Amino acid sequence: MKSFNSGIIAMTGLLSIGFASQRCAVENKDSNPKMPNFIIIFTDDLGYGDLGVFGHPTIKTPNLDRMAYEGQKWTQFYVGKSVCTPSRAALLTGRLPIRSGMTSDTRRVLFPDSNGGLPPEEITIAAALKTMDYRTAAIGKWHLGHKSPFLPTDHGFDYYYGIPYSNDMDRVAELPGDWITSQIAFAEEEFWEAYNVPLMRNDEIVERPADQRTITKRFTEETVAKIKEYKDEPFFIYLAHSMPHIPLFRSEEFKDASLAGIYGDVIEEIDWSVGRIIETLKEEGLDGNTLVIFTSDNGHWHIFETHGGFGGLLRGAKGGTFEGGMRVPTIFWWPGQIEPGIRMELGTTMDLFPTFCKLADIKLPGDRLYDGYDISPVMFQTGAGQREDVFYYRGTKVFAIRHNSYKAHFLTRDEYGDPTVTTHDPPLLYNLDIDPSEKYNIAGKHPEIIAEIRKVLEDHKSTIIPVENQLEK
Repeated sequence: MKSFNSGIIAMTGLLSIGFASQRCAVENKDSNPKMPNFIIIFTDDLGYGDLGVFGHPTIKTPNLDRMAYEGQKWTQFYVGKSVCTPSRAALLTGRLPIRSGMTSDTRRVLFPDSNGGLPPEEITIAAALKTMDYRTAAIGKWHLGHKSPFLPTDHGFDYYYGIPYSNDMDRVAELPGDWITSQIAFAEEEFWEAYNVPLMRNDEIVERPADQRTITKRFTEETVAKIKEYKDEPFFIYLAHSMPHIPLFRSEEFKDASLAGIYGDVIEEIDWSVGRIIETLKEEGLDGNTLVIFTSDNGHWHIFETHGGFGGLLRGAKGGTFEGGMRVPTIFWWPGQIEPGIRMELGTTMDLFPTFCKLADIKLPGDRLYDGYDISPVMFQTGAGQREDVFYYRGTKVFAIRHNSYKAHFLTRDEYGDPTVTTHDPPLLYNLDIDPSEKYNIAGKHPEIIAEIRKVLEDHKSTIIPVENQLEK
């Protein structure tokens, strides 16, 4: 629990390889250029205000705080959608989930009875990096299809160890009270067998139910083992923690360790996990050649009260299109390569695909539209960011758009519960630079900005091509 010390194959034909890398080629001991390694640590339902470095007063996150101090804290970083499945599709493909059929107006995520998944024709970060002989591993929650051809090993990952969907699925025991009450009251160790979630290694189930009491620890151990196994080759590890998604579980060492209750215990174990991974990179001499990114799939799940996290100053939560649902705490760490500091430029998880490709000298395929941008100039402080717009989808509809500093809400709806959709004409308008909490509607003062954002919406709609819906199969 100590802080770390400071001191595809079918698609590869579509990817063409570039040539000499610039800053991304780090010299190894033999003075030969070595491709950078990439690690994404992706938490599940972490709120914008759940880390010490992002403002939580009683959850201790010394490793993440140190990671931000040594790296970059991104304060305006977004996901592609405010719920699990579509958000993960956006991250791994660099494309809005509407383009891959991974969003729906009737089923918000994939379930154990779903027959769909991320289509084989979609190219993931892992599949792209395989064209440069990267070793790849997915560890943790997948939630992009639990049957072949939708598994991680079908999408460019050499190795998979984790659960195929959310940790609250496959519930086999009735718990007292309604859904919300029972999850809050009984998210404790003695009820772990109530969830018959499988633990998989590659395409086989190795444990069922997965013992979630030790799952964060085991995901961390697998990640450490893969770092050591892959250390002599370029690698990409996607560690997608299944916590702090309800139901909450933590290892025995972290039980009652936090002032913030069981939720705090869970976050402090994730912080330990981050420290263990950073420590391993330093021990193996890989820290100067490995870009580590920590972020979340969406905001906190507020309906579970103190068990569901905290959004800080942001309005809204998981499932919705106010900032608390889609703006997530994000840290970039790459010692000796990126200048430490706070980055206030716009960024999204979809930007990681083109950025990694740029750093690994891979040319993006020209047969599809990407919604991500190369943000390496912002990371390295060599140029301005390209992103001007963020699209806030709910299902297949655009509910809101951020254009530079301004955000317009055309439609709003409660995150969970009330199905009523409210249309706003004129749309609600907020200046997020001045009013990140979305409190003060300034639509009446800026009709010209609303007209500009309407044009952005119409231009965006013209790029959407209908595809088969995967969540409704």
